Parts: sequence; C-alpha cells; structure tokens
Amino acid sequence: MSRLQALSSMKRKRPDSDSPSQSLTEHERLLYDLIRSKQDMAIWTRDMKRETNLPDNVVNKSLKSLQAKKLIKEVVNIQNKGRKHYIAADFEPSKEITGGTWYVDGNLDAEFINFLKKHCVKIIYEQKVVTLEGILDTIKRSRAFNVEFTTQQIEEIVNALVLDNEIMEVKSTGMGEFDSVPVGKVCYTCKNKGGLKGEPKMGAMASIPCGVCPQISLCTPEGVISPRTCVYFTKWLDF
Repeated sequence: MSRLQALSSMKRKRPDSDSPSQSLTEHERLLYDLIRSKQDMAIWTRDMKRETNLPDNVVNKSLKSLQAKKLIKEVVNIQNKGRKHYIAADFEPSKEITGGTWYVDGNLDAEFINFLKKHCVKIIYEQKVVTLEGILDTIKRSRAFNVEFTTQQIEEIVNALVLDNEIMEVKSTGMGEFDSVPVGKVCYTCKNKGGLKGEPKMGAMASIPCGVCPQISLCTPEGVISPRTCVYFTKWLDF
C-alpha cells in the first residue's frame, strides 16, 4: 500500500460500541479499563504499573494477552520513542502522540512532505498569485493525491515554503496580477517571479520561525523536536 493510500485511512475511528465482549481476568480487566480511559492519548507501561500497583510480570503478561485478543495496540510516541505506549484498539492515537499527518510510525515522512511542497510551488508558479484556498482547491481538482487535505495542513506546507525562502507571502493590491484577489487578502507568489507589485508581508526570516511552526506544541529542549535540531531555527540564527 502506498504512502498516499495509507494516509487516506488515518482518520480517527469512532469507538465501536458493538464490539463483542471477551473473557478477561481480573488483572486484564483492570489494565484494559485504565488504557481505555486514556482514550486517544495512550499510556506508558510504567504509568500503568504506578496506577495499578501490579507487579511487572503481571502487567507484561496481561498486556500480551490483551494484544492477542486485539483489545489494545502499541503506538509510537514521537516524544518518547523508547517507551512503550498502549491505546485501546477502538481509538486512533492523537496527533500529539503520532506527530500528525506528516509522521509515519513515529518518523517524519520527509519524502512525502517534499513532494507536496514541490507540488504547491508548481501551483503558485503557474498561477503567479494564489490564495491558500486557491492552492487547496487546485490540489483537490488535480487529483494528484489519494488523500484529502485540510486547509490547516496546506497552510503548514505553505508556511514551511515561506521559511525556506521559496515563496513570498504578500497582500493583494487589487491591481495587475492581483486583480482577481480582494484588496488586502493574503496570497502567495514565487520568489523568482519578477514584476509583482505586491510587497511581502514579512520576510521569510524576519521573525523567529517558531511563531508559524506546525509542530511548536511538540517542541521541547530535550525532545525529538527541539530548537537544537530545528533547521529553520538554525537558519534564523544565521540570517
């Protein structure tokens, strides 16, 4: 199954209230109820042991049994990849756990992101000046992707392109190439396009990139995502 096909199935599932009940031991029931109470946030094995006061061997045995019965599943937490987290089978992990659309199995899908970025640049280049809504509409009509994107997802890609200094964010003047865009409306144009009368709203590196970073909520000093490893933050410091 391709990356794009896989993404199309990543929508959060609703809990199935009609799931057949299965025979559980007392310890299995205790752990299952705890895991399910966390819903889409999952729970670390050490926290299970702390909250239930069950011995390690009992917890490990019960988790294996619950997995075999397909009542729970292990998920990758991008902030703590070395820790085993579990979630009830009828939930999909939140984007705080998985990193959202741009991550697969806890790893940033750079290939997919770069492909989408190139596609957005192509749209902006061909249309000369285009709004965020226009980019999303063109992507939908092109059917180049077997997945539905949200406005927020495309905005994250466009913001990254601005930070990469590949495109400019401008405000429409309502004249010339901006005649189809309402005056003052934010839109985008390629950096290598000459003759545009719109002025950039803000230079690509004029302000700290954290303000438009789609992963800012996951950024911590010692985390997987941090100022120390952020290429955009490094670019800003060198600017």
